[in-house]
Amino acid sequence: MSQFEQRANIKLCFKLGKTAAETLECLKTVYGDEALKKTAVYDWFKRFKNGQESLEDEERSGRPSTSKNDETIEKVKNLVRSDRRLRIQDMANALGISYGSVQNILKDDLGMRCVCAKFVPRILTEDQMENRKLIAAELFERSVNEKDFLSKIVTGDETWVFAYDPETKLQSSE
Repeated sequence: MSQFEQRANIKLCFKLGKTAAETLECLKTVYGDEALKKTAVYDWFKRFKNGQESLEDEERSGRPSTSKNDETIEKVKNLVRSDRRLRIQDMANALGISYGSVQNILKDDLGMRCVCAKFVPRILTEDQMENRKLIAAELFERSVNEKDFLSKIVTGDETWVFAYDPETKLQSSE
């Protein structure tokens, strides 16, 4: 982990007697854009000056997050599949979790994104891939068995959209 590694380097520079400003410049040279920000470097310098030896963050008070677990992720997945027009706020209210938690589950855990006010997967599911294979095999079989099958095919540019019903934008946003 780069952040943990940088903390170790800050501690080393502190023990070598370098200043926080010198340490910041060293981190920028080594890590470039990934270097810790000035406030973080100065904060860790202060911690080491006050006698802290650990590179770990201190424990924070408060209750740990309980809204993002396997059960909640499955509930959000089922809600989206049952009605893809549900708003995030409606899902949050139904599940009793925050708007942001639902949004993170949809984006990070389920790999979905909002397209025209509808959540659709970014990649195909196993079932969808299997269905494509079956259809391709069926089309191949028809092309072998039917003489004029290929002459009936119209080709063009293709676009794949999952679960899209042609609607107006107004209907979609309702």
